Amino acid sequence: MGLFTKILNKLGINQPEEKAAPAPVKRSAGDAAAARAERLARIRDIREKEEMPMVDVMAKLEKLASEKPMQSNWKQSIADLLFLLEIDHSYENRVELAKELGCPQEFMDDSAEMNTWLHKTVLEMIAENGGNIPMELLD
Repeated sequence: MGLFTKILNKLGINQPEEKAAPAPVKRSAGDAAAARAERLARIRDIREKEEMPMVDVMAKLEKLASEKPMQSNWKQSIADLLFLLEIDHSYENRVELAKELGCPQEFMDDSAEMNTWLHKTVLEMIAENGGNIPMELLD
């Protein structure tokens, strides 16, 4: 089971692994930006047409955050998001997740860029799979 599928399962979104996270494609940062624009357009389209039931992941994440003794910045930090979901949030695991989701190599060479790309991509893919992530967190 891929790491992204684990994220979806923890949020109550049960998708077959091949549907949840498509096979990674090697791409440049420019190609990744174009793919992101297409993904955001698909999310808007899915929501407009109400093609799939929405899972209230925001409530789940807020509840999980309220139960943790320390402050969480999961809306901006991939490490905090993974920690909240009780998934290994180590650098090595984040690199594995970035590779799984097809992070461009130039972002992989800079951990801050990789983490930013990874956080945006994970939130977008949660939304694409039926999670009610607000557009303001995606844009």
